[in-house]
Amino acid sequence: MSLTTKLNELIAACFTGIWIETHEQQDALIEIAQLCHDQQWQLATWDIDRGLVTGGGESSDATDPLTAIRSVGAATSTDQTTILVISHLHRFIQSTEIMQALQQQILVGKQTRTFIIGLSPVVSIPVELEKLFVVVEHDLPNQQQLEEIARGIATEDGELPAPVELHRVLEAAAGLTRLEAEGAFSLSLVRNQRISADAVWELKSQTLRKSGLLNLYQGTEDFASLGGLDSLKTFCKRSLIRRSGKRPLPKGVLLLSPPGCGKSQFCKCLGKETGRPVLILDVGTLMGSLVGESEQRTRQALRIIDAMAPCVVMIDEVEKAFAGVGGSGGNDSGVSARMFGSFLAWLNDHRSDAYVVCTSNDIRKLPPEFGRSERFDGIFFLDLPGRQQKDAIWSIYLEQFELEHDQQRPDDTQWTGAEIRACCRLAALLDMPLTQAAHNIVPVAVTASEAVEQQRTWANGRCLNADAAGIYRHQTNTSSKRRTVNSNPSLN
Repeated sequence: MSLTTKLNELIAACFTGIWIETHEQQDALIEIAQLCHDQQWQLATWDIDRGLVTGGGESSDATDPLTAIRSVGAATSTDQTTILVISHLHRFIQSTEIMQALQQQILVGKQTRTFIIGLSPVVSIPVELEKLFVVVEHDLPNQQQLEEIARGIATEDGELPAPVELHRVLEAAAGLTRLEAEGAFSLSLVRNQRISADAVWELKSQTLRKSGLLNLYQGTEDFASLGGLDSLKTFCKRSLIRRSGKRPLPKGVLLLSPPGCGKSQFCKCLGKETGRPVLILDVGTLMGSLVGESEQRTRQALRIIDAMAPCVVMIDEVEKAFAGVGGSGGNDSGVSARMFGSFLAWLNDHRSDAYVVCTSNDIRKLPPEFGRSERFDGIFFLDLPGRQQKDAIWSIYLEQFELEHDQQRPDDTQWTGAEIRACCRLAALLDMPLTQAAHNIVPVAVTASEAVEQQRTWANGRCLNADAAGIYRHQTNTSSKRRTVNSNPSLN
């Protein structure tokens, strides 16, 4: 629903206090002005630079919002709808005088048909006015609006890409404001003489860094650079294949394993493999020092994710982010619990094509409701790689670090993929054979053997197997072959 439609309904229903959350105040003003013109309403705007400006363009001496509120309230009549738009209202509303004037004018406005509209990038309403304002979100441009912007900039032949490439550009521009989209398309024209997705992604990455809430990962690794995990790869790729007709949106997966088994690397490879951007959400960056700031930043991050869909969202080591939820009330006045609740509700209810991949080294530290059905499509356990997976991992890293493939390899019985990579890197760095470089490796299955065994025991029968189709089954025998891996490609 457009901003114009929302405002038309609210004004018809006589909501005299309206708060518009927007980062594009000029575009919101244009839409409000067009609505007032169509409905023959009287419009007045106030900002700190120009003061009070009426519909005819006349400026007054109202240099502060208090004077503007009083002036508009005194000049209204019952047979004319009057709208006062105040820019950056959150900067002034904490004043006691302005707060009281707003309270009185919003109540009186129901008789005089005078409406107060505040424009602000954040919702910051004092408790005294919470029940008097209705909050409206100014949506970011959709694909149709972005295409109109692109066509308005690319006016020469050859500057607008073919339909398939244009669709990729518009997907890349999702989540940008109108001004940011104009800048990204113009930068692309300057660099490439045509609109392309590369310049859009560069600007989008900068935009995410400015928000401080999400990071955009742009790598070149795909599934060919990741050994093993055949069942997990097949499951996620089949979930994300774009098929014709209606189908449910995929939700994501929860990955459990000891450290170094490829959880984080899988998230990064998944984005490249499926052509989706990878957004990295660090829950620690959502914490704020002010009351309500953490919850607001959480909602803002989730809105950005929805706007950037289709995408892959990576939340690494999620148990460390939400481990203290159970004692949140005594530690931080319940902030962590409220953030966790918002995240759980979004996981369950969001309608955007955002594929969430959470990784954890110990799911026992997470509340049980986190992993329930319909929050994730599947919960996978990534055990230490088997012989076939280790051979594939050795081949990848021997090639990457330009080492001899036919040299003797060390005993890797309890090694993870990260430890194989470390051995290859040290061999290349120190210019020594693999067997000698292995003397610098202490496997995590040795240093934390009890914890690894506990994770395997917990995952037995509870998780899907990342290497072979079906449920993970832990072999409790003491042989060197800890588990059975199906050598055939996964069919799930």
